[in-house]
Amino acid sequence: MTTFSESAATALQLVAALDPTLVSIVWRSLAVSASACALACSLGLVLGAWLGVARFAGRAAVLTLLNTFLAVPSVVVGLVVYLLLSRSGPLGFLGWLFSFKAMVLAQALLVLPVVAALTRQVVEDAETLHGEQLASLGAGALLRSLLLAWDERFALLTVVLAAFGRAISEVGAVMLVGGNVEGFTRVMTTAIALETSKGDLPLALGLGLVLLAVVLSLNALTSLIRRWREREEGGTPALPALGMSL
Repeated sequence: MTTFSESAATALQLVAALDPTLVSIVWRSLAVSASACALACSLGLVLGAWLGVARFAGRAAVLTLLNTFLAVPSVVVGLVVYLLLSRSGPLGFLGWLFSFKAMVLAQALLVLPVVAALTRQVVEDAETLHGEQLASLGAGALLRSLLLAWDERFALLTVVLAAFGRAISEVGAVMLVGGNVEGFTRVMTTAIALETSKGDLPLALGLGLVLLAVVLSLNALTSLIRRWREREEGGTPALPALGMSL
């Protein structure tokens, strides 16, 4: 059995040498999570922006349900997708189970409530500040949601980054629906779990280092976006710009 220091040294060598197996797993992870994030954001940003402005009967119940979905474990999402895509499930005819598409769908469903809930909060806060003035200028709920979402684009960009980080770091859902098939559906988190159980610590540590680097990069980028937002908005009120855009 190798020591931790030996495993760590070998892991660094694998990363530095761009080991083909490691690179393949990393690229597949990025592709799955990016695709899932794009799908979830295309729906979640619109839904969240609308919920931030719209007022209707049962809205409180919808928001409660949305916030509840934030706490749903990834394995439960994976189980639901597995049942939907299984041979006897309603979507079994697609033949997606244990495929790239199944993993994208599972991660998208996992990330969608995060995007929608955070977007709703951002837009609703902006609506509280500027909603009345926009309404007085003739903007309906849909137009207000679009204008406020654009005005809060820097904040929403951090929502997208948070969604990507949530997607790439989860393991339960993709393990269930992807099957962790080598060369096809094995991603960083599932590979780390498998290689650790097999005793191949260098590869597991190498993938762990790459995953940690990705998460750190996302956090650093989020901080940069916040600083950029502060410089862009520095002292210039957003409301006149919104009013002129009408």
